[in-house]
Parts: sequence; C-alpha cells; structure tokens
Amino acid sequence: MYQYNERDQTLVEERAHQFRGQTERYLTGELGADEFRALRLMNGLYVQTHAPMLRVAIPYGLLSSKQVRMLAHIARKYDKNYCHFTTRQNVQYNWPAIESVPDILADLATVQMHAIQTSGNCLRNTTSDHLAGICTDEIEDPRPYCEIIRQWTTLHPEFAYLPRKFKIAVSGAEHDRAAVQLHDIGVYLVKNDAGDIGFRVLAGGGLGRTPIIGQTVKPFLEKRYLLSYLEAILRVYNLLGRRDNLYKARIKILVKETGLETFTAMVENEWLRIRDTMLLSDERIAEIKAHFTPPAYDVHAAADPTFEQQLSNNPAFATWVKRNTEIHKTPGYRAAYISLKAPDSPPGDISDAQLDAIADLADQYSFGEIRTTHRQNLLLADIRQSDLYPVWQTLTRLKLATPNIGTVTDMICCPGLDFCSLANAGSIGIAREINATLDDLDYIHDIGDIKINMSGCMNGCAHQSVGHIGILGVDKKGDEWYQITLGGSSENQAAIGERLGPAVAKHEITPAIVDILAVYVEKRLDDEPFLNTVHRIGLEPFREKVYATH
Repeated sequence: MYQYNERDQTLVEERAHQFRGQTERYLTGELGADEFRALRLMNGLYVQTHAPMLRVAIPYGLLSSKQVRMLAHIARKYDKNYCHFTTRQNVQYNWPAIESVPDILADLATVQMHAIQTSGNCLRNTTSDHLAGICTDEIEDPRPYCEIIRQWTTLHPEFAYLPRKFKIAVSGAEHDRAAVQLHDIGVYLVKNDAGDIGFRVLAGGGLGRTPIIGQTVKPFLEKRYLLSYLEAILRVYNLLGRRDNLYKARIKILVKETGLETFTAMVENEWLRIRDTMLLSDERIAEIKAHFTPPAYDVHAAADPTFEQQLSNNPAFATWVKRNTEIHKTPGYRAAYISLKAPDSPPGDISDAQLDAIADLADQYSFGEIRTTHRQNLLLADIRQSDLYPVWQTLTRLKLATPNIGTVTDMICCPGLDFCSLANAGSIGIAREINATLDDLDYIHDIGDIKINMSGCMNGCAHQSVGHIGILGVDKKGDEWYQITLGGSSENQAAIGERLGPAVAKHEITPAIVDILAVYVEKRLDDEPFLNTVHRIGLEPFREKVYATH
C-alpha cells in the first residue's frame, strides 16, 4: 500500500497542529461558532444529536494493521470503545469531545491517517473496488490511479470551497463493485479497440434527494490526461454549479439542467486549454504503481489439501466459505469478508477489541492489510485457503463471522435518529428488528443476493435509492414512517428503485419486508435473482401483498 513521503507526513502533521490552534481559539471564545464551523468541517468534525462526530479518511478503503490498531486506540481513549465504518469506506467516531479532536488528529498523523476533507463542500475521499488487485475480472488495478487522484485532490486550492461536496470513484474491473455510476465523477479503466488501456469518464451521478445515474462524458481517455480531464470537469462545475440553492448545488443538477451535450462541450473546451499543462507521465504512474506490487504469495498454496478436508468435515465452515469468501486471482488464495452485520449489532459498528484482533489476523494471515467495503464490512484480501479455517474460528469467537455477505441481513444502514441530527426516523433499531426476524426464516440463505439499504433521511447516506429493497425514514407529524422502493442497483446496470406505495408505519416495516420476500420466493423461477423477478412481474404483486395486510 502507499507509504507517505516526507511531504505527505508534513502535511498531515501541520494540519493537525493548525486545527489544534483553531480549536483552542474556539473553546476560549476567540472564534465564533460560524467561523469554527467551516474549519471543523474541513477537518471531518460534525456536530450530531448527542455529541460531535469525527469522520476519518480511508483512501480507497485500504488500511494497514498498524492503522487499525490506532483506530482501536482512538475508540478506547477518546470514544465509547467502538467506531463505525461507512458506505464510503471511511470510519466515524460518534462520541469524541471537541477538545480531544486535536489529540485524535495528532495520533492519526503518526500512522499516516487524517480527517482532511471528509466533510465540507470539497473533494472527498476517493473510493474504489474492495477487491482491487485480486479479482479475476480486473482489467487493471485501479488503486494507483486512486492514489494519484488522492494526492491531486488533497488541499487543492481551487476546489476547497465548491458549490457542494464532490465524490469520485474508480473501478478497474468488468463488474462494478464501487458504485461508480452514482458519483459526481465516475472512472472506469477500459480497453479500446486497439487494446490500449485508458479511462471511461462519467459525470453527474449522485444519490440523496434527487438520485441520478451518471452519464459518460469521455468514452476513452488516455492515461496521461487523467488529472487534466478531471480538473476540467471540476472547473466547469466550480464556475457554474448552483450556490443559491443547497438542494440544486450538486454537479448532477448542473449536468441535468445544462444537458449532457452542452456540459460535455464545456468540459472539452476547458480541457483542451489545460491538458498539456498537467500531463501524467509514465514515470509518475510507474512510481505510484510500485507501492501496489503483489505480496509474496506462496507458490505452493494451491497444492495443500487441508482446505478441501476442512470443507468436508465442517458444514458451518463450508457455509461461511460459500457466503463470506471470494475467489482470488492467485491460485490457493481467497479473500475473506469480516461481517459487521451480526444480528444483534448495529451495521458497520466494531469494537476496539475486535479491531485489535483483526489487526492480529491481518499480520498473521493477510500480509498486514485490511480493506473496507461499500457495504460496511471489512475484508482480509490475501489468505491462503489452508488458513481460512483458523481465520474463521477466530472471527466466530469475535462475532465477526456471520455468514450473510450478500444476503438480506447484510444490510446497509445509516446511524439515523440514534446519532444524526438530520435524520427523520430511526435506522439502527429497525435494522436490528428486521435482521432478527429474517434470521429466523428457513429460506434466508437460499434466496441469493438481495441488498437492503436503509436511510433515516433524504440525504441517503445508506444509498436506499439503489438498494434492491430501499427503506427511507420519513417524519409524519412527529411519527416515524418508512417508504419502500424496489428494483434499485448500484452495479453495472445501475438503477434507481421505484416507490412501492405509501409509507408504512414503524411497526409495519418489518412485516412489509417479510411480505416482499415471500412474494419473491413464491414468484421466482428456479434460482432467478430478486431483481430479475421484480423486473419480470413488476411491482403490483408486491404492492398487493404489502398493503393488503398492513
């Protein structure tokens, strides 16, 4: 993984020192709340319902065991012994005292971490495929380009105060696991007809109140022009994006109102003006790629018969391998998910003790690296198949081996009313109730990949608009209600879910989800995936079942 140079380290240390002074001035009254607000947001600090919330950046979801131990230390010393992993591969602390945040940032800097630009109207953390570098469908590893983008975006002087927050995602695989089409800018590594690898660039995607699928603005871009083209998009947006209306300030609204053809022409004109002034050289790409060379895999790993024997002897282990591991491009290896979706735990939450234990597992079995995913789980990417059994045993003891990756209980959930000051309805309690109910259903592991996403407000932090089943909390005269959408997707055929009907009351949402799954089980053809069934039969059978009984 990328290691900071002297310039990187100086930047994060000086930023932490700078914020210490700003915080001290705020606490003594020298800085007003409004003045401090802009400063704290640029350093990842929010004011939530019960306490401040600090969001820490995890660039493209990659962590070292040393960094994970630091996250555990911060949870113990400054929070309530846990933290929360988000859908943008970052981590959040929900209970730090404002006066302790400078100390947290200083601690983070010692392990090459920070909270810079994790909030505010700026360029946010660049995200990517959690299987980057190991998946069998990869055209090229996207992580070097994510790192190049990270360096370009960090404290970019022209884009520190954009009309609204701005998010970039990069994928190098045929299968989109990074929700690329739902970002302000999406970047795919692609091959052209001549066999050259470059980028397909999309713009104008986004979720929240107005979910929109991004559109292609550049079908093929040579690698040397990556930064100049992204810069051109940002310049057009920075000049023309709405600053008079918070809800129309995102680039998705600019692209929609301007029209794709006109917007693309403006980007092209700006790009032609600047493209030769900021070329990305082959040497620079090679320099960054050197940080992402494959680890020293065991060339004899595939010959070890232990794995097959363990699968045959232990059905519970076999179930976990089926649900919670991925095929690796290196023979004899697999990637193993760490499920943060135990039935009695808030989705995405993890304790300090669990973090320390995961760091130990990574050191012993996965070259000291851990990854975060878009569905609020973790991943050990490079495990020998013969080592999966002891890894599973340890994760089971830690309550991190629930075999539910890709199932309906692998739910994305925002903090909701439990923490967030923007929320209209609770999420964590509803998620726990749904998971507990579904966990008792006999068919739950036989119905395949179904993604449930639930958000407590229209900001859509849990991406409910693109869930196979989306749940959105709404307020009705002080009561919590929930709208349901079906048919969304964040993958290759990205789609916005369609509203099922009127919102249902809090006590009805879990029975409604059970009814939706019952219709699917009844109507599906053989092993037909949930989305295929929804597209084939439409929403009416689901509506009839849900609203006839609730």
